Amino acid sequence: MLLALEIILVITSILLIALVLMHKGTGGGLSDMFGGGMSSTIGGSSVAERNLDRITVVVGLVWAATIIGLGLIIKVS
Repeated sequence: MLLALEIILVITSILLIALVLMHKGTGGGLSDMFGGGMSSTIGGSSVAERNLDRITVVVGLVWAATIIGLGLIIKVS
């Protein structure tokens, strides 16, 4: 169980980093370095942004639940 939660934690951590970096930046951040500061319509529509927001929230909740689960398992052991 501990190994499974650790694997889930690593996967969700990587996904969360990637999803946060994919968000449209408001300027001056890391997204500008990757072309996010350019005003183009290639980035997608508002539906895509909302879906990206939802996916990011779900992955963040799974990440937080995994950390809490790991903490409880380690505390009991």
